[in-house]
Amino acid sequence: MMERKTDLKELLQYIDPSQCSYQEWVNVGMALKHEGYSPADWESWSARDPGRYHSGECGRKWKSFQENTSEIVTGGTIFQMAVQGGFVPMSNQGLDWDAEITAPGVIVAPGWVEGQEVMEPKSWHPGKEVSRYIETLFEPGEVIGYVMQSRLDEEKNKYIPRNKGVYTLTAGEVLEKLSKHGDDLGAALGDYDPKAGGWIRFNPLDGKDVRNSNVTEYRYALVESDDLEIEKQNTIIRELELPVAVLMFSGGKSIHAIVRVDAADYKEYQKRVEYLYQVCEKNGLKVDTQNKNPSRLSRLPGCVRGDKKQFIIDTNIVVRRIK
Repeated sequence: MMERKTDLKELLQYIDPSQCSYQEWVNVGMALKHEGYSPADWESWSARDPGRYHSGECGRKWKSFQENTSEIVTGGTIFQMAVQGGFVPMSNQGLDWDAEITAPGVIVAPGWVEGQEVMEPKSWHPGKEVSRYIETLFEPGEVIGYVMQSRLDEEKNKYIPRNKGVYTLTAGEVLEKLSKHGDDLGAALGDYDPKAGGWIRFNPLDGKDVRNSNVTEYRYALVESDDLEIEKQNTIIRELELPVAVLMFSGGKSIHAIVRVDAADYKEYQKRVEYLYQVCEKNGLKVDTQNKNPSRLSRLPGCVRGDKKQFIIDTNIVVRRIK
């Protein structure tokens, strides 16, 4: 559950209920309940749409929200809707992109870090995992890239992507496929080997290829480290207060943090990623430096990888900076 220093009621000011679909309206209610707010908070916001508002409807619907039988919707959903409505998040105070990149400070003492447990989802909905990832990172008209086919690299004894995968569909088109096929990822995205899992690119592409030059927005960078226990990785990333858009379990030895860097071009992207990685290294999180490229693949949530699942742990961690 999100820390209550984040006031979701303030974010609701940026969301017009009259512009929401029925499902979006329900999602707001579910997120408020999950984060510990009251049905009155949902009703107060809903009343801003006099054309559809009915007194007492929120309270009745609120009672039907049972997280053990329905999709869990968190405050991150409200955050994302608020951003789409014009809300501009505070810059994260843990990273100063204009600082001297050769001298990041020590924020976390790794030797004293207590691990924060990573909980596997109680109910497994692969289609919703992928949809949540795409909705968090991309606009509907942006082209995304993902790979479902794999091969075994016998020299390294691990599965790697077989090809470039799909890179011509927009986020909206993929979401339509997921909506149509539900949790059948094979029907929506293509069959994959459950021993290997699947992959997705975290920056939008131009639909022509998957090189760095085909990236259209240098929005995110990947932080991955497998030298520490999963629980300690989770804690350090949170303690560093990195502006993480998606935090997910890879199904292996690492957590993947998709960190917002919002670089203007490739040159600035390189500079910001170097600084980001130095901050992590300085604080005991040894980062895989092979992940520097903006067109890099990360793990696709919703896939099974061996005897484990690839799943989202949290989204929009930067929202915790709002006061």
